[in-house]
Amino acid sequence: MNVLLARLPLQAEDYMLPCFSKQILGVDCPGCGLQRSVALLFQGDFIAAFQMYPAIYTIIPLLGLLLADTFFKIRYINKWVIALMILSVGLILGNYILKFI
Repeated sequence: MNVLLARLPLQAEDYMLPCFSKQILGVDCPGCGLQRSVALLFQGDFIAAFQMYPAIYTIIPLLGLLLADTFFKIRYINKWVIALMILSVGLILGNYILKFI
């Protein structure tokens, strides 16, 4: 699969948006690494995706639950969404703080 993706003339990295806070202020924002993490997931490098942005593994199920809830009524969806949101925010802030240490 990686060989197939390497042969494509256009890579996902060609379309990534730059981080303006990093360009202007020279400081990473809490969302820095999310796009690269998604690109690593598509390449099948799951460990590197977690190292790049640990909250990726809570954001994807959160988005999946919210999307599934639009088509099917899921029981106790609010509890799941709140739990995943709290976990995502905790991981994002924890990762952001660890970048400065």
